[in-house]
Amino acid sequence: MLDIKWIRSNPEEFKKAMIKRGEASVDHPENRKLLEEAKIDFNDRQKVLQVFLDNSSKVVIEKIQPLEELDEKRRQAIYDAESLKAERNAVTKEVGRRKANNEPADDLLKGMKEVSEKIKLLEKNVEEIDSAMNDLLMTIPNVPSDSTPVGADENDNVEVRKYAEPKNFGFAVKDHVDLGADLGILDFERATKLTGSRFSIMMGQGARLERALINFMLDTHTQKHGYKEILPPFMVNSNSLRGTGQLPKFEQDLFKLQGHDYYLIPTAEVPVTNLYAGEILKESDLTISLTAYTPCFRSEAGSYGKDTRGLIRQHQFDKVELVKFCKPEDSYDELEKLLADAEQILKLLELPFRTVVLSSGDIGFSAAKTYDIEVWLPSQNCYREISSCSNFEDFQARRAAIRYKGTEKKAKTQLVHTLNGSGLAVGRTWLAIMENYQDENGRVAIPEVLRPYMGGATHLEPEN
Repeated sequence: MLDIKWIRSNPEEFKKAMIKRGEASVDHPENRKLLEEAKIDFNDRQKVLQVFLDNSSKVVIEKIQPLEELDEKRRQAIYDAESLKAERNAVTKEVGRRKANNEPADDLLKGMKEVSEKIKLLEKNVEEIDSAMNDLLMTIPNVPSDSTPVGADENDNVEVRKYAEPKNFGFAVKDHVDLGADLGILDFERATKLTGSRFSIMMGQGARLERALINFMLDTHTQKHGYKEILPPFMVNSNSLRGTGQLPKFEQDLFKLQGHDYYLIPTAEVPVTNLYAGEILKESDLTISLTAYTPCFRSEAGSYGKDTRGLIRQHQFDKVELVKFCKPEDSYDELEKLLADAEQILKLLELPFRTVVLSSGDIGFSAAKTYDIEVWLPSQNCYREISSCSNFEDFQARRAAIRYKGTEKKAKTQLVHTLNGSGLAVGRTWLAIMENYQDENGRVAIPEVLRPYMGGATHLEPEN
């Protein structure tokens, strides 16, 4: 959540940041329609960006106006209440003087009852306005960092680096769905029977490979990268989801338990970040680096028709998460370290990937800056996201009240900066191995670093 004091002091900077972020792309999906009506080629990125920013400007002004009106009403109510309190204090002194001189003061006391009632009403009005402002602030996204490139969507993301060249197979590659079926280790039909679409069952060596990846990722992050392992609940309450920014804006993407204030977690980011909600940490303990494996549950609302084949977009999937709590001045250095830790998993697995920095029109609601790591998928002949690594600055910490304080007597309490990233999405890593390590006989080589976790096996082969 943004600081209303900062918004009040920097109104133009706030508006420019929201326009840069592109609220229009979130709230107004008809942007492409506008481009078509204006007969602008979608590949002409400069013109696309200008339409995007112009439309975003209109939306931002519409969205900010209620906040400005509430803030003005609040300040007026506070001013009126303080004026009445000053009047009451002056009258109280006069009443004291009259009583000391045995003079009547009933007329003043009667008037003060009415003043006190007005003050109570104004204070109640301020509380109601504060609640309304807080609800509105909960729907406003974070300000993009200065190092986030301005762009309309994912087409304006900027490539930072690549690792390894994709392999030239010399034969027709199969996707992970066909490979998994041929090897007898991946079953979607039975999963649909058990639950429904967008679920899967891994069997035999396929299930073991998933488990091997989880253990390999956790071991690497805890033993080599300095993270502390956490095993959190897989359900959280609504306060936790508000703390990290999933609520109220993205409730449709969540699975809620009927009759309870419990939600299945969409990512381990939620429980792990909220470990310190409402707490004051010691400055000497920062930076805190945590990692957690959890299953994740997402309704995938709005993704109808997208990635319906395979493991790319499932309602349930495994992920190893990286979370950091640090001082504000350290957060961008820590983001680079977190990103390198996630990239290292792919390097050890010898999978081709690229890293991109997301444009202002593509970053998530809570993020100030985000890198995506994209792994190469031969069957799709393109890179696909396998990790997002973000710096939220103090956006989540303000919502969840996560602070820190130094040991000096006069040290002020400050909000921490929070960061998180996938280290990695396990299912997508699984399918990337299947596709990149396949041979023309339908076997899949097991990356060398995973072989100790696979009982020394070197290949996935059809079971006899």
